[in-house]
Amino acid sequence: MHWLQNHWYRITKFQLILFPISLVFDSLVAIRRILYRDHILTSEQLLLPVIVIGNINVGGTGKTPLTLALAQQLIDRGWHPLIISRGYGSTSHQPQHVTETSEAQQVGDEPLMMARRNICPVWIGKNRAAAARMALQAHPQCDIVLCDDGLQHYRLQRDAEIAVIDGERGFGNGRMLPAGPLREPVSRLQTVDAIVVNGDDAAIKQNAMIPDVYMMHLGGDIFYNLLDPSKTAAATDFNKLNNHAVAGIGNPQRFFQHLESLGISSSQHAFPDHHPYVASDLAFNDCDAILMTEKDAVKCIFFADTRYWVLRVDAQIDSALLEHILRKIESHGSQTA
Repeated sequence: MHWLQNHWYRITKFQLILFPISLVFDSLVAIRRILYRDHILTSEQLLLPVIVIGNINVGGTGKTPLTLALAQQLIDRGWHPLIISRGYGSTSHQPQHVTETSEAQQVGDEPLMMARRNICPVWIGKNRAAAARMALQAHPQCDIVLCDDGLQHYRLQRDAEIAVIDGERGFGNGRMLPAGPLREPVSRLQTVDAIVVNGDDAAIKQNAMIPDVYMMHLGGDIFYNLLDPSKTAAATDFNKLNNHAVAGIGNPQRFFQHLESLGISSSQHAFPDHHPYVASDLAFNDCDAILMTEKDAVKCIFFADTRYWVLRVDAQIDSALLEHILRKIESHGSQTA
């Protein structure tokens, strides 16, 4: 898949070969949405408000940091959120509670990363509705559900939808899979309740066809040691070291550029999104420090040494986003009451 992604963000002749398949995929996506819209395929409704955070692109756009930020904002307002996720890469076939001691191979890297933040309960399941029902039995205090990466999971009804866009990469070549990175056409954005752009993109923000756009920036400048999280370091602590930076996320360059903005020089190593690390992947010569994301770190804990440092990154979002979404939920609730 990694080699295919290289064709999605530039114009190549290879895309012409895949374009007919993209047309078929586009038709299947449209038919599937119609089947759910007309209730031919059934969806399930929870008794609690459901906010779905997703994207129309393949690959990471910043959904998980946004989910965590929204969860914290909801907690600050007196809500008790529950996070549910598919658990990409998980070997579990049944709904499962993700805890700090779970293993990434069993529950997926992003759910484990969220669980280790210890903000609210995190559950995974390919059937999000079933996972949510089981989770709510275990956590009856929860009163709102955040579905991480569930925009295309129409089996679960939702009260509000948030689509996240990578402001740097946008929609790639604008084509549907497999010729491009789109899981749904760009027109799908006209039906969501809010759009969050990770990194400023004036073209998206000023597009009159895309209303309710909010900006998000990922920020962080403190590292913690993977083996001893109580031990922290500032960016300046790595100035005179031989650093190697590792990123197996949707857009590795975003992480590398962030390190550069902190004044950290490093040898950069990009891996495919959700890469299952083994010790040999990170066996670098003349290495004083290995710098990585939280998403990568949860898969390296079992073979890490004292050189492994993790950058905690948080999403900085406008509080008006949550206000907007809560109004949508309240409006939806009054219509269905």
